[in-house]
Amino acid sequence: MGNYLLGLDAGNTVIKAVIFDRAGNEIAAASEEGHSRMPSPGHVERGLDELWANARQVIRACIEKAEIQPEEIAAIGCAGHGNGLYALDRDGAPLLGIQSLDTRAAGLVDEWREAGVGDRTYPIARQRPWPSQTPTLLAWLKRHRPDLFNRIGTVFFSKDFVVNRLTGRRVSEVSDMSGAGLLDLAARRYDKGLMEAYGLDDCMDLLPPLIESADIAGTITDEVATQTGLAAGTPVVGGLFDVVASALGSGVSRTGSASIIAGTWSINQVVIDSPDLDGPVFMSSTFDRSRYMAMENSATSAANLEWLVREFFEGVHAEGVSPFDACCALAGAIEPAADDPLYHPYLYGAQQDGHARAGFYGIAGWHTKGHLVRALLEGVAFGHRQHIETIRKAGAVFNEAVLSGGGSRSLIWPQIFADVLGVPVTVARSRETGALGAAIAAGTGVGVFADFGAGAAAMVRTERHYRPDVSLEAHYARRYALYQDIAEAMAPLWRRLTAVPPAAAGAAA
Repeated sequence: MGNYLLGLDAGNTVIKAVIFDRAGNEIAAASEEGHSRMPSPGHVERGLDELWANARQVIRACIEKAEIQPEEIAAIGCAGHGNGLYALDRDGAPLLGIQSLDTRAAGLVDEWREAGVGDRTYPIARQRPWPSQTPTLLAWLKRHRPDLFNRIGTVFFSKDFVVNRLTGRRVSEVSDMSGAGLLDLAARRYDKGLMEAYGLDDCMDLLPPLIESADIAGTITDEVATQTGLAAGTPVVGGLFDVVASALGSGVSRTGSASIIAGTWSINQVVIDSPDLDGPVFMSSTFDRSRYMAMENSATSAANLEWLVREFFEGVHAEGVSPFDACCALAGAIEPAADDPLYHPYLYGAQQDGHARAGFYGIAGWHTKGHLVRALLEGVAFGHRQHIETIRKAGAVFNEAVLSGGGSRSLIWPQIFADVLGVPVTVARSRETGALGAAIAAGTGVGVFADFGAGAAAMVRTERHYRPDVSLEAHYARRYALYQDIAEAMAPLWRRLTAVPPAAAGAAA
């Protein structure tokens, strides 16, 4: 058996390929950025042909950089962003890629909330409908795009599409399907009653065969071997919902351990033994063959800093310094004060409110760019704090967390997280925690590791540790309360702001 494992990570924009040895050392990596399109307000889509072309490119580049024989790769695992909606047509050809930043179904979610749909789905899936949730998007297509809906042959996820192209197999696995609210979570299977609650009881045949994350989905085909440089017959496992992969790849594997991901999404999750908690959480997914993840998530994290850099800081920094580091340096130079501005990180809506929008509040004439950047970093951390409090109220217990995602690369932001959350924060050595988690799943699937815990112990190393500054506890408690109060006051205004005028609604239909 080969000494290397290949992890793929298909995010909302970038797809990465990383080859690891069995000790978790990165031998080579390659990445390629794709393009999102926004054909209408709230619609966020990608081309599947581009995704597959980028996947082939990064795999080949990674193997070439590693200077190894493809036969030395023991197995391949793939992680990918959850929810959204990736579809093949009835002939198995690529049809549609809706990303998890999409909010087109916000109105449908409002309608379902009034109708009590979530009261029917939560006991089965441990999840209520939300705008970019896969079944919600499928129901939206059924209602508003019947021409497209009727062409769908398979509904699954970004990494499932990549696995499908690699192996020719139409398959998905339990972590993504449970994270999308499409499984009876406790039983780990599809449920007709659940699909009826979404109005999708006629769509059971669109859901592919279901396997566990570390089960072998298929092997590399001869055609793909020629296209990528992989060895034909290399095993490919089912893979993982990327937030679960990132948790595993950052060393979170024991029950009660917490993973916080500051990536495009705010991901906050705790490993639990049973899907049953004392109170509701945003979603739960499977973790390994017997355990689960309790999650509070929203598209409210590092995407905010990416937007700020793209729109205001590109080119406005010293040569050789990344604009992200330049931004964080400006924030780090600011001494926290009571009248600092506040920021809501709702560029892509809030968790249960697709109408929410981002905003700075309390800006005064003496505030600088640094104040605004710090407000953004704190606002993102406040969003994570809100999620953490919900998980704790539901009964999940933890006293420390591992931070991963783009936000963990900053030397300043992890300290803000520790201060705002009030718990010690650890940052893993690997920046490619999603790909590493996928590689651990691959190794587990072919027997290199006994289970996910053994894989994490062998392949994950920590790099930095941050402890909360107790002197800032009262400061952040006050600012967090203001953050919440302003959001509550703004909620009706956001609805007015995003309301579609009757004339425009008629034109869109």
